[in-house]
Amino acid sequence: MQVGSVFFIASANAQNTSELGIGIGGLNYKGELSPNYQFENNRPALTIFYRKDISVPITLRGAFTGGMLQANDENVKGVNDATAPLNSYRQATMKGGLAEVSGVVEYNFFNYHNRKDKIHFTPYVFIGVAGFYANTKTTFEGQGFNIPSTSGGMLGVAIPVGAGIKYALSPRWNLGLEAGARKTFSDKLDHLGDQNDFIANPHTKDWYFYNGVSISYTFYKIYCPE
Repeated sequence: MQVGSVFFIASANAQNTSELGIGIGGLNYKGELSPNYQFENNRPALTIFYRKDISVPITLRGAFTGGMLQANDENVKGVNDATAPLNSYRQATMKGGLAEVSGVVEYNFFNYHNRKDKIHFTPYVFIGVAGFYANTKTTFEGQGFNIPSTSGGMLGVAIPVGAGIKYALSPRWNLGLEAGARKTFSDKLDHLGDQNDFIANPHTKDWYFYNGVSISYTFYKIYCPE
């Protein structure tokens, strides 16, 4: 209780710091072509972000993230490590790219900017809202299919949620590690939502993920006495 009390008393003091940073990592997709998170589907991604601390625990962050998406039915395993029956029959592949603009609220568990403390890192969690544009192409190669390749772009809204760790390397430079999921309200990232119910589930929505590392620079606002 004493540790929590000290933390929340300190949080009443407004922070005068902000950060500008860049990160690299991977975009990943979850949907009909990948019912579960599959590490092999990670494709290169880049993010640029700006953070503003409004109190010790609360940070606002705006970011632009862009990268590639890819998935393949052959990677979905069923019994005896064989390709799952529907995926084996459908044999669809998806490739494309995605760009996202997001705004999130981060909750920091420690004040890692305070150089007087021995702790210069903090775990954090975040949640927010994002808008995205995805442009993908899905090809069907299953036997008996007369479905042509489907491609195109779409705009959508997603809910970003996740967690990470920030570490202050120095008073100015910070290192970050983050993993986050984006819940979309669309079933058309892979274009299977446009197909019949026999080869796609119309009752599920697609997800995408960003996981990566970042480096950021801290700006301090100094107030002059009046």
